[in-house]
Amino acid sequence: MSDGTEAEKGYNSEDASTTSQDVVAERGTGLKGFYYNPYTQVCMLGFVCFMCPGMFNALNGLGGGGQIDPTTSANANSALYATFAFFSFFAGSINNTIGSRLTLLLGTMGYALYTGSYLAYNIHPHSGAFNITAGCMCGISAGLLWTAQGSLMLAYPTETQKGLFIGIFWAIFNMGAVIGSAVAFGQNFKSTSGTVGNGTYIGFLVLNVIGVCIPMFMADPKKMIRSDGSRVSAVRHPSWKTEFVGLWIALKTDPLIMLLFPMFFASNWFYTWQFNDYNGALFTIRTRGLNAFVYYFAQIFGSLAIGYLLDRQRLSRKVRAYSSWVILFGMVFVVHIWAYFYQKDYTRASVVNIPKIDFTSSKYPSRVWLYIFCGLLDAMWQTTVYWMMGAMSNDPGKLAHFTGFYKSIQSAGAAGVWRADAVGIPYMNIFVSTWALLVAGLFFALPMIHMRVKEHTDITDETLARMDDSGHIQPVAEKEPLPA
Repeated sequence: MSDGTEAEKGYNSEDASTTSQDVVAERGTGLKGFYYNPYTQVCMLGFVCFMCPGMFNALNGLGGGGQIDPTTSANANSALYATFAFFSFFAGSINNTIGSRLTLLLGTMGYALYTGSYLAYNIHPHSGAFNITAGCMCGISAGLLWTAQGSLMLAYPTETQKGLFIGIFWAIFNMGAVIGSAVAFGQNFKSTSGTVGNGTYIGFLVLNVIGVCIPMFMADPKKMIRSDGSRVSAVRHPSWKTEFVGLWIALKTDPLIMLLFPMFFASNWFYTWQFNDYNGALFTIRTRGLNAFVYYFAQIFGSLAIGYLLDRQRLSRKVRAYSSWVILFGMVFVVHIWAYFYQKDYTRASVVNIPKIDFTSSKYPSRVWLYIFCGLLDAMWQTTVYWMMGAMSNDPGKLAHFTGFYKSIQSAGAAGVWRADAVGIPYMNIFVSTWALLVAGLFFALPMIHMRVKEHTDITDETLARMDDSGHIQPVAEKEPLPA
């Protein structure tokens, strides 16, 4: 086997003999081959998130969950992200112990409960406590779902395909929010109440239930074969103690992941200003639905575009990483300088007396274009963060821990900013903090790109793949081939 082929599969050729990644497995044909194809499975994974987090995003994209008073929604989101942050940190251990499919199944259930709580709130306006409790339950589920999702999405492709797979997933996932927002826009086109109708929530709830069922039909990851014939490393399902040891080892042996933590923290912080303090504050309910539609539609293009750049083999991996950094830096300043000229003209107090902007208004075009650029930035940011984690490892066990860290820290930030919004922190303060955190996240990531992004991942980097069931790391020379 040529060095180039071995390297493509994700491991340096000098260590290739120590792993089964250098064994080319025979791909199935016909329907079986189609089912076990990594592209098929990442599409199914996308549809899981299309039905659950996609509908959640469509709901939140309306501002205040489609309610007149966004305070209850902000408190529910704060509770959601607080539990999301706590359980995500340990979700990698749960995923590696019970398996990805069961983790995905458990991870979808909370979204249906959360949507149902908004329906209940629409019918019984004094059921805000149920909405907040459902937010807590959804946070637990979300931690499980996103950890399993990140592990599979980054483990199924070869190193040359990671940007493409992230882009495919992100496009399908955001199509859920696109369709959900279109439904909300259509159903509330003639609404003058300022809130969405029961039919919108019922439609979202039906799609959530479909999403709960999809993980039961997904393939077992250990049977998956990548497009180059290499098998996906089988994740062991050892004891809980061993998995919690693995979580510590993943952090201890690859500490440069901590330089991405500020990027993680900022990655959901901006949603509060965008959804509640811009879309929710300035626009009519039907226009909020239209804005959410174009926001998530822009994300499809943003993720595919940056994913294409990140997979350009004519450029070295490090050059691709730096290029994406420069693009993100430019987008952050374009979006926030533009947004500042709108934000400086309204406050929480003044917005009550300002007529809401409808899509028929002459003020609308420039403001919706800003929202489109917000969507592009969001997709590019999330895709780049996932790609950077994928550049550090090909082992699904380790990636489960990394995505658990990502979602935990991301959600801790989101919990704080949603609570700040609920207690009435000035819009401008939230806006400035959003801008500052994005810039800080980019600068913290620079040393990680310089020191850790390599052309190919070595087996020496895969400490968890070399960890036995007792929690001991075996030296590379003594490591048996990974199970096929």
